[in-house]
Amino acid sequence: MPIDSGLGPTVIRNDANVADVWGLAGRLSSTAHHELHDGSYWQRLSVSMATLTARLAPPSCSASSSWPSSSRRLGRRPTLRLRCSSPPVDAAAAAAPGKGGEYRPSFADDLLLAFFRSKMVEEVGWDSEKPGYAGLIEVANRLMVKGKSALETEKSAVRVLQSLFPPLLLVLFKALLAPLVNGQLASMMVARATALSCQWLMGPCSVNSVTLPDGKSWSSGVFVEKCKYLEESKCLGICINTCKLPTQTFFKDHMGVDLYMEPNFEDYSCQFNFGVPPPPLDTDKALKEPCLDICTNVRRRRELGRNSSPDELGCPQV
Repeated sequence: MPIDSGLGPTVIRNDANVADVWGLAGRLSSTAHHELHDGSYWQRLSVSMATLTARLAPPSCSASSSWPSSSRRLGRRPTLRLRCSSPPVDAAAAAAPGKGGEYRPSFADDLLLAFFRSKMVEEVGWDSEKPGYAGLIEVANRLMVKGKSALETEKSAVRVLQSLFPPLLLVLFKALLAPLVNGQLASMMVARATALSCQWLMGPCSVNSVTLPDGKSWSSGVFVEKCKYLEESKCLGICINTCKLPTQTFFKDHMGVDLYMEPNFEDYSCQFNFGVPPPPLDTDKALKEPCLDICTNVRRRRELGRNSSPDELGCPQV
């Protein structure tokens, strides 16, 4: 069964097993670091893996034998040819989000969720009994409660992000790639990597263009249609202190890439602006927003301290 991965033709024979499939995935992955500069590579790889997954349905096979005249003269055995075909599949449709903009998590997404949650659990020292994404949100809430201040919570979240990457990778990226072309290459790379690998956390998102302080436009932005993390947490404080501020700090301090995140607390969308430095905290409009009415932390504080001042009832913010 031929598959076009964008990296050369690959054939899975009729006797392919799970090890063959993982071998193909390994070859695709090992080639990725040589082609990170090619923005179209990520799209080709995503579509190719979606095609591979969709084509793992049982194939229909037919066998035929042939006995050329030369084989009869030389007394050779006839050759047996096995032809296998799979049902046609639309690769674009396989890789697209579900109906109504809902993102359909893949097996790889489940692995990423489990890995990210395990790192948060290590930092917090506690895990939820709930499975999947619901459990992740409870761990994030515990991270907020554990921190004695918003700054301490932010530092904890930065440590979680650091733990997701091999330390040497971050050092090399910041030293070798971030300075190239005034940061343009690194900004475009991380934008595409974010859009490709973080939909399990945020929901459907796409790469778009952003305007830099000097007036130039780069395709180094990521637009999140409706952030699942904000929607599920129902808390502006969790968004600010465990996502926005830590992520901006992480990319700047550990990858050498400026990032300004603009969450919209009305429609839950979010704009990532890679290559754009964030404004000072006292002028960041996201930090001036009141907490969401649906915030669970506000409700808890109201239940525990009805006589508290309005400032004490708000979510922790910088």
